[in-house]
Amino acid sequence: MNWLAFLNAAGLALQTIRAHKMRAILTVLGVVMGTGTIIGVGSILTGFDSNITAVLNSFGPNSIIVFKFKAGFRTSAPTAEERTRKDLIYQNVLDLREKCDSCAEVSPLLFIDNNNLEARYKGNDIYGINLLGVDEAYAREGQVDIHSGRFLTDEESRRRAPVAVLGADVASSLYANAEPVGKTVKVNGVEYEVIGTMNRPAASFFGQNDMRVLLPYFTMQKNYPAAKDLAIVVNAKNGQLARALDDVRVVLRVDRRVPYDKPDNFGMQTADEMVSDFRQITSMVALVMVVLSSVGLLVGGIGVMNIMLVSVTERTKEIGIRKAIGARKSDIVLQFLLEAVVLTALGGIAGILFGWIVALISRLIFPSLPASVPLWAAVLGLIVSAGTGLFFGIWPASKAARLDPVEALRYE
Repeated sequence: MNWLAFLNAAGLALQTIRAHKMRAILTVLGVVMGTGTIIGVGSILTGFDSNITAVLNSFGPNSIIVFKFKAGFRTSAPTAEERTRKDLIYQNVLDLREKCDSCAEVSPLLFIDNNNLEARYKGNDIYGINLLGVDEAYAREGQVDIHSGRFLTDEESRRRAPVAVLGADVASSLYANAEPVGKTVKVNGVEYEVIGTMNRPAASFFGQNDMRVLLPYFTMQKNYPAAKDLAIVVNAKNGQLARALDDVRVVLRVDRRVPYDKPDNFGMQTADEMVSDFRQITSMVALVMVVLSSVGLLVGGIGVMNIMLVSVTERTKEIGIRKAIGARKSDIVLQFLLEAVVLTALGGIAGILFGWIVALISRLIFPSLPASVPLWAAVLGLIVSAGTGLFFGIWPASKAARLDPVEALRYE
């Protein structure tokens, strides 16, 4: 077998496909859909992964999120035992600041699990705000980028001052082109003075608006006594993340009186752990994608095999002539295998184009979702589609090679 024979067989395969264009198109539709699924879903998953990873990494490589149960991405809902755990309290924050030598910053994050909170200014209102009670350390941990005005102070928290800092979309919705700083805002009927506004986070979930309204911790505790969900954001000193995890665990186990032989009754996660948990979820989505695309490729492969068997029957006399003038079995096998591979490879290229269009449309609908066709998905799609033709073309090719030249020449 030499390159000249290979090129001749490839040219013959292309001539056959051109001679039956409509049949070829209908044959590879399953391959196009299967490959397009791999490309389209792969591009969306890649964009989603980069988006979520950027958000989680924005907490910083030395950050630890502490809550009464494991936060972040989960494959199951909190258990009954987790839901009945005691909430973290502000004293835990004070104890961590005092006793955790490896902790650079410790900040409370008090929030309300309510999607119907409303912010109002004169005739403008906005629903679905994220109301958070924080202190000055929250800004020092890099979670805040002030646009105008200033951030909350610990003194304002101690005095329970009625002041607030607004997220970018809350400020633009309520005040339009006016300057919010110095004006008032009502949150569920309680009035606050706006002392600052924030820029939208550099990393945010796709399609997510900046609906934050930050209050001093004790102000929120006073005005919303039902708010009990407290998370603690800990920033470890450089190079001391592992030690900080141990220190935080020891302090909280003592605070919450956990017996030495019992597991933690709180959850701790770093940004890297949350990224890992998220990728476990996306791996399951990727598995579903592979199964769905495999169905399309299987259907396409069966169609290719069927058409190739028909092609062998139609070209029986041609095969007899080629064998009569010296063509070997390997030449016949190569001819029909290449025809099947070229057919499905062209379907794979069409599928890559289809997947690219899906990624482009996704990027237009969700501008903050950087969906792009990864090189691995394009290469994988092309290899799988060509492999489908190779696998399903073996039987027709071997059938053609086994034909008796005398019987083939007499075939009408």
